[in-house]
Amino acid sequence: MTDAQVGAPLPDMPDDFSSVLVIVAHPDDPEYGIGSAVAAWTRAGKRVGYLLASRGEAGIEGLDPAESAIVRTKEQEAACREVGVTSLVFPDEPDGRILATPQLRTKIAHEIRRFRPELVVLLNFQPTRGGRFFNSADHRNLGQAAVDGVADAGNEWIVPGARYDGVARIVEFGAEPTHRIDVTDGVEAAVASLTCHREYLAALSDEPVEEQARAQIDSTLTHEDGRAYLGFRVYG
Repeated sequence: MTDAQVGAPLPDMPDDFSSVLVIVAHPDDPEYGIGSAVAAWTRAGKRVGYLLASRGEAGIEGLDPAESAIVRTKEQEAACREVGVTSLVFPDEPDGRILATPQLRTKIAHEIRRFRPELVVLLNFQPTRGGRFFNSADHRNLGQAAVDGVADAGNEWIVPGARYDGVARIVEFGAEPTHRIDVTDGVEAAVASLTCHREYLAALSDEPVEEQARAQIDSTLTHEDGRAYLGFRVYG
């Protein structure tokens, strides 16, 4: 349990946005925590899209990457339906070898211009997770590329085309949080969304997939007065 969970409650994250783009590295990355916020946002009428840099083809031990990419894409599509996400984009970067290249930044910038989010959501791209475990290179590199891609979208000389500089905030899930949001209305949809990654979860543990999903979502939440909250680090 973190200090944020046992200390004074975090301030509420501002809710003055209507469109959200979640930018992460792999299928299942949104579902490991962000999904409860996504479900709460779509229930409230906000427009949410996903950009997943890779199809997670290197993510299932013993399953050929070509087949894994098909399986994980279908699982991600099902997961999106559970939380009300209708825009799912894959730039098809190589799983396990994602780099913060100008080319990836440009792909991200184009999607930001197309989707026009006011809020961009990223997964922890710090060097470590919890200060104890080294973070995945894919997560570190993708997060940096996304931050730079947001800036690139606002400059027609870096990425030719009509600029879009409407991203008001970038938030990061999985890093030390600065704010929280009430996700009570999205918890069950988040569990259902993570459960959609059946083959992936089944390869990780012998525990029933539904139990894995419930435990994972529960581990991300704090509770107060019967409400469930999810923490984010807010930039901007």
